Amino acid sequence: MNQQHIKHLYWRAGFGIHPEQLMEASNKSRVEVVDNLFRTSESINPLKIDLSEFKNLDVMTLKSKPKLLKELAVKSRKRILDLNTAWIDKLVSSEDVLRERMTLFWSNHFVCGDKSVVHLQQYNNTLREHALGNFGDFVKAISKEAAMIKYLNLKQNKKAEPNENFARELMELFTLGADNYTEKDIKESARAFTGYFNRFDGSFRLRKFQHDYGSKTFFGETGNFDGDAIIDIILKKRQCAKFICKKVYSYFVNETISELHVEGMTDIFYKDYNIKKLMHFVFTQDWFYEDRNIGAKIKSPVDFLVGLSRTVPVNYENKKGLIKLQKVLGQTLLDPPNVAGWKGHKAWIDANTIMVRLKLASILLNGGMIALDDEKDRMRRQFFNKNKGQLPMKTSPNWDKFQKDFKSVASEDLSSVLINGEINKGMMSYIASMDKDSKQKFCIQLMSLPEYQMC
Repeated sequence: MNQQHIKHLYWRAGFGIHPEQLMEASNKSRVEVVDNLFRTSESINPLKIDLSEFKNLDVMTLKSKPKLLKELAVKSRKRILDLNTAWIDKLVSSEDVLRERMTLFWSNHFVCGDKSVVHLQQYNNTLREHALGNFGDFVKAISKEAAMIKYLNLKQNKKAEPNENFARELMELFTLGADNYTEKDIKESARAFTGYFNRFDGSFRLRKFQHDYGSKTFFGETGNFDGDAIIDIILKKRQCAKFICKKVYSYFVNETISELHVEGMTDIFYKDYNIKKLMHFVFTQDWFYEDRNIGAKIKSPVDFLVGLSRTVPVNYENKKGLIKLQKVLGQTLLDPPNVAGWKGHKAWIDANTIMVRLKLASILLNGGMIALDDEKDRMRRQFFNKNKGQLPMKTSPNWDKFQKDFKSVASEDLSSVLINGEINKGMMSYIASMDKDSKQKFCIQLMSLPEYQMC
């Protein structure tokens, strides 16, 4: 398998690749490389932070102690920030990169936000658990998650007064897409999900006295359907498989959809809704590695931050700085903008965020100094030396790890490892003119190029 294709695979299925991995994979066939990617992501390693302070509590106790309830709410909001940075750390350090990539993908499909750190952590791990499993089981699990039950108002969905919010988003955003169902389908579906509730610990509970056990007619089928039965009926529609395949294609292959390729994916996925089989099919197809797909995707803010830290490990002296960066760049994990999630693609870049991105490598890896070739700019250096305490954030890059990982890569070859996709002649000339005596400095310069924003 050639190195350009390997880099493409590892940026789409993961967050980049180290030179040693790249060389090792170069001696293998495409199927062997893809199989290894799946093999290293077979295990499920949950995201966990210490939440012991939220254990052994119950609703009745908290209702009788409103002050304690307020304190816990404040603590929970703070711990969500800890969960955010722990997730970033996991994306940076995890070896099961495909499962983590898929978890990130599904988090912007089954979009959910919550104020309870306990329920958010549980939700995030449900995404991770089902990320490469059966899609039908996945949807059913999501419908019973405490965070989702609250986020899309399933708690308010009662027999006497059905709430249609979840039923509508289930079809429009999670399974079928807009205009593939009727208002009657929404109403009948909502009745099937009545009584969905969660206990304080996050476990699912069906409030039987609030559930509608009457007959429902949904997509032409009639019966005493519950939520799981509704999902099973949705899965019978080929449109469901096609809708998911289009989202997968747009995210992992190219924003410009190829109907021919999506149809081929749908043929595979519709058989048994096996996510692992679908992704294996995509990553082994010739069309996945076509030139038009390589370097055609704008890195999301999380892709950019994680990919940079996988190349040069960065320690943030204050984790709040990492939260601020996500906000500035336009993607704060665990805090989606709305139920539709982030638009992605070209929406990641605007006049403000592109300037931040181009300066970010210097800020994170060089103490705020822009890594230019002009060694004579003494005033600029003096300014930064005097104002280090006022920089946006303090970081400690691990350049020793970088030098070790990239020892086998000559400075002049660094661009071929760090930048994915075709580089135009003008930029090639510019890169060729850069000072390559310092691999560290050259790395920062490459990460400051517009081409580094693509994968």
